[in-house]
Amino acid sequence: QVQLVESGGGSVQAGGSLRLSCGVSEASSSILIMAWFRQTPGKEREAVAAFYLRSGIIYYADSVNGRFTMSHDNAKITFYLQMTDLKPEDTAVYYCAARRAYGVWSDERGYDIWGQGTQVTVSS
Repeated sequence: QVQLVESGGGSVQAGGSLRLSCGVSEASSSILIMAWFRQTPGKEREAVAAFYLRSGIIYYADSVNGRFTMSHDNAKITFYLQMTDLKPEDTAVYYCAARRAYGVWSDERGYDIWGQGTQVTVSS
């Protein structure tokens, strides 16, 4: 069973940067999309970015477009979310997720493998 492990969260002041990492326990050709989601208490989980492994296309939520960048290593074992110009509203638990069927990239219901999450806190 493929597992995902996030790291890189922490506390930063507004305007700062952080890079999150998502390690995939084993390469799997069945994974079609890797994504980052975030969630704050009392709110629904929000899709942040998604990478389509076969086409290389990356999608971003409007709220982070231009500030966040999703990338990966050559082996596609580790995925990154580079976050710049962070704002207090970016404060959340960030999750890495994988899905093995195509669908709407921002729909969390399609993702069947999740990491444990990593906290990002941005202070003003």
